[in-house]
Amino acid sequence: WGHCCWQPQTLCSRASPGSGTWPEQTDPPAVSMANRGPSYGLSREVQQKIDRQYDPELEQVLVRWILAQCGGDVAQPAPGKDGFQQWLKDGTVLCRLINSLHPRGQGPVAKIQASAMAFKQMEQISQFLQAAERYGIAATDIFQTVDLWEGKRL
Repeated sequence: WGHCCWQPQTLCSRASPGSGTWPEQTDPPAVSMANRGPSYGLSREVQQKIDRQYDPELEQVLVRWILAQCGGDVAQPAPGKDGFQQWLKDGTVLCRLINSLHPRGQGPVAKIQASAMAFKQMEQISQFLQAAERYGIAATDIFQTVDLWEGKRL
């Protein structure tokens, strides 16, 4: 795969004129998520616009608030969007946060467990989201589990 030939239906601009040949083959780019390859064209423009909406200052405000609210129950995340997403991805920090908003021993998430299994992580995020809605957060203001898990629209 040439760096300009990701769509096999079209000839690359680097192919020799009239030759109908493709440029030298190289490896395709690394996949950024479990089942999604890199985006191109309009998809890439949309993703770049979404990425520009990420606010690092808001991230820092949220991290400070979560750490203060949860006390010593959670560790500090690595800085940046990816670090923030990884910190929240398994749902344990979120569940500790929602439990901290209730009187001790009366938190809505009874069992908080770190797990490397995707379905367990997503289940824990879902428990947080359900608890957040019961706490009074409007359903229209709540993100989708898969968005956090895949790092979309942070």
